[in-house]
Amino acid sequence: MIKCSFYEVNAQVKAELAQSAGYCFGVKRAIELAEKSAPACSLGPLIHNQDAVSELESRGIHAVESASALPQGSKVVVRSHGLGKSELEELKKSHEVIDATCPFVSAIHAMAQNAARQGQCVIVCGQREHPEVRGILGWAGDKAYVVADPQEARALPRLESALIVSQTTLGLSAFEEICAELKQRIAFPQIRTTVCDATIRRQAECEALSRRCDVMLVVGDKASANTRRLAQIAKEHCKRTYLISGAEELKTIALRPEDSVGITAGASTPRRKYEEVIAHMSDIETKVNPVDEPITPEVATEEEDFAAQIEGTLVRIRPGQTVTGKVLQITEDEIGVDIGYKMDGILKKSDLCDTDVKVGDEIEVEVVKVNDGEGNVVLSQRGIASRKLWDEVLAKFENGEYVTAVGEQAVKGGLVCSLGGIRTFVPASQLDTHYVSKIEQYVGKELTLKIIEADRAKKRIVASRRAVLEEEAAARKAEIWGRLEKDAIVTGVVRRLTDFGAFVDVGGVDGLVHITNLNWGHPTHPSEAVSVGEEIQVKILSLDPENDRVSLSRKATMPNPWSVAEEKYPVGSVVEGKVVRITSFGAFVELEPGLDGLVHISQCALTRIAKVEDALKVGDIVRVKVLDVDTEKKRISLSVRAVLEDEAVEGTDEAIDDEYAIEEDAPAGDYSDEATETEN
Repeated sequence: MIKCSFYEVNAQVKAELAQSAGYCFGVKRAIELAEKSAPACSLGPLIHNQDAVSELESRGIHAVESASALPQGSKVVVRSHGLGKSELEELKKSHEVIDATCPFVSAIHAMAQNAARQGQCVIVCGQREHPEVRGILGWAGDKAYVVADPQEARALPRLESALIVSQTTLGLSAFEEICAELKQRIAFPQIRTTVCDATIRRQAECEALSRRCDVMLVVGDKASANTRRLAQIAKEHCKRTYLISGAEELKTIALRPEDSVGITAGASTPRRKYEEVIAHMSDIETKVNPVDEPITPEVATEEEDFAAQIEGTLVRIRPGQTVTGKVLQITEDEIGVDIGYKMDGILKKSDLCDTDVKVGDEIEVEVVKVNDGEGNVVLSQRGIASRKLWDEVLAKFENGEYVTAVGEQAVKGGLVCSLGGIRTFVPASQLDTHYVSKIEQYVGKELTLKIIEADRAKKRIVASRRAVLEEEAAARKAEIWGRLEKDAIVTGVVRRLTDFGAFVDVGGVDGLVHITNLNWGHPTHPSEAVSVGEEIQVKILSLDPENDRVSLSRKATMPNPWSVAEEKYPVGSVVEGKVVRITSFGAFVELEPGLDGLVHISQCALTRIAKVEDALKVGDIVRVKVLDVDTEKKRISLSVRAVLEDEAVEGTDEAIDDEYAIEEDAPAGDYSDEATETEN
C-alpha cells in the first residue's frame, strides 16, 4: 500500500507527501557517523545535496575532492557510495577511516570480490561515472563491464558466465530491461537484484502519486541521480511535474483551484527541505490557468449571478475521482446516485460491488466520465474495489504477511492463482520445498502464499508457497529449539545409523549420539547398541542452533558399571565373559558393556604359554575368577588358570570319592570278608 501524509495547504489545494520521501537508511547512517566523528573530512560530498553538504561543513565535516587533498593523519569518512578495495586500503595506511559505506553497497562489494576471485566476469548495471559504480568496479577485478541501458548490453561480447549486479539507486524496471538483453548474450548469467528496497518503494510511491495527482513536486538536488530518476518517473504519468531544490522555487509554479499535489523527495534530500515546501504552499494564491478557462469582462446578469452562486455550491469532479453519493433510485439495470454535482450519476449494477444497496444509502463511487454524451455522469465501484484490494495486497507485501489465493490454471513454469480477483503467479520452484512434477494438483485448492514481488503499475504479483512452508518449518524448529535445554534427559527415536553413531529425533530435531556415547561398552558399530525405530533415553550434551546441531549421549543416562563393580564381582567369584581384545601381556574380557577385566598371560592357562593366542581367541566365552577389583583405577584382575585349577582339584576329589565309595546296594558283610582276606 502506498502510504502518504495528507496536508491541506489552503482552502482548495491538498497535498500528499510520499511516506518514503527523504533520506534513505544509508544516507542517514552516513550522516550520523560523520557527525559523531567531527571534525573530519569526507572524500567527496557526503551526499548529493549542496544544502546538506553546507550544513555538514558548518558542523566540522569538510568535503575534499581527492585523497591527495586530505590533511595528513586526519579522520576520513567514506561516504555511503563506498570506495574501491585498493583506494580503501591505501587510505587506511595514513588516515583514520570511518567507513560509512551503505551496508547494501558493501554486500555488492563482497559479491563482486568473490566473483573476481573465481575468475568470473562482473557486469554492473548503472551510470558509469556514479561514485557507487566506480566503487563496485574497484572490487570486481579486471573482468568487469558497466552497462547503462539495454543498448549498451547488446554491445557486450558473448560470455559463458557472469555475475550481474546493479547500482542500488537504479530503477527495478530499468534493471530488468537490461537483464533481459544480457540473458541473450550470456550462457549462464547469475543475476543478483541489488536495487535497494528503499529505492524500489520510493519509485513505486512516486509513480502511484503521479498517476492520481494533478501536480507532482520532486524535491531535491538536481545533481542527485536518484532525484532526477524520480522526476523522470513522475513526468511519465503527470505532465505538470516540477523538480525543485526548495520552497523558493514554488513561486514559479501556478496551481489551479482544487489541484491535488503529490510531493516526494530524493534519498539525499533533508527533511526540512520538503517540509518547507509544504509550509510555503499555503502562501501560494491558487489561480485558474487563463488558457483553460478564459475570463470575459462582461457584467453578469442577476440570473447568471444566481446560477454562479448555485454552481459554487456544487462539487467539481473529474474522471478517476472518488466521491460519496446518496442512492436516489434503483432500476433493473442501473442505480441513480446524487454526488452533489449539477448532474446525477448513473451506476450500472454490473459495476456495483456493494451488496444490499437501498434508496437513501450513502455509497462510495468513482467518476468514470463527467459526461457520457447524454448529460449523465458515469460512475463505477470496480476501480475503488480494485484499488482497495491492491492497497491491502501491497500492505501485506510490505509487512511480509501471508495471503490466501486459489489455484486456477497450471501453465508452463508455474501456477496461476486468483488473489481476490487479482491474477497471481506462483513459479513451479516456489510451490513446495521439493520439486513438483504435477502442478495440476494445486488447481482448485486454496493456498497460503507469501508475496515476493508486486508491481501495481504492471498489475503483476509473484508469490511463493515455498516461503510459507519454510518459514513455518523454521518457526516450528525455533519452538523446538526453545524447548531443548543442555543437560536435560529426553526421550528420542533412533532415525538412522552411520558408522560413527546414531541420529536420534528429539521432538523434531535430529541429534547425534556418537558411537562412544551409545553405551559403556565399545561397540564396533552402532547397530550393536541400538536399532532404527527404537525409543531411547538420551542426555543433551550441547546445543548449536546456528549450525543445527545437537550432541546427545545415551551412555550418560545409564549407570556406570564401575560404581557397583566391587559388589557385583567380589574377589573370588567365578563369572563368564567374552574375550574382546588381546595384547602381548594378556587378554581383556568383557564382563558387561563398559566393564572389562584383564587376564594376564600368566593366568591364561594351567601351563606356561608363549603367547596369549595359544590359549584364548577374540570372541571366546570364558569362565574367569576375580582376583582383584580396584574401582578407583578401574581395574579388574581375572584368571582363567584359577578356574582350571579349581576344576582340576574338584575332579581329583571326585575321583578319590568314587574310588572309595560304598555301593548302597552291596551287602555290608561282603566288604568285611574282602578286607579279612586281604589282611590274611
